[in-house]
Amino acid sequence: MMLLAAGSVVRAQEPLPVKKPATDGKVWGALIYASQGEAMEVPADVPANLKDLPLRLAKVFPFTRFEIIGQHHQDIFRQYESWVVPSKDLFVKLDSKGPADGGGIKLDLQFWREQEVLVKTDTVLRHDSPLFIGGPKWRDGRLLFVLQLTTGEGK
Repeated sequence: MMLLAAGSVVRAQEPLPVKKPATDGKVWGALIYASQGEAMEVPADVPANLKDLPLRLAKVFPFTRFEIIGQHHQDIFRQYESWVVPSKDLFVKLDSKGPADGGGIKLDLQFWREQEVLVKTDTVLRHDSPLFIGGPKWRDGRLLFVLQLTTGEGK
């Protein structure tokens, strides 16, 4: 049995191109274990403008050793939430509110531990100014979260 459509030819459809969501930038996020002890070298895959990360952290937090225990590079989507997930337990949700006056990106930020929101805030993330978030006490120190606007280096 054969079906014919009058005056038309049926062809296989070409797949539609996949359109990536618009982004406002890229961010690098790291979960850091801060404690007392001998300083560590900064891993090679940290953004170039954060090679002095331990010195910056030591000015804010009363610790001498800062160990990156997880990190994640993420696009900041314009109309969708973005998640920076350097570990399965602690992560950050970002909602872009667009470009900030003077550069950077305005963000609604939520710091999560498992299913619980620990911190909600509005902030401006700039290329030359990382955001440090003091997390919960852990072992003999404290967990910290660092967010840095990047230019796309890394993963």
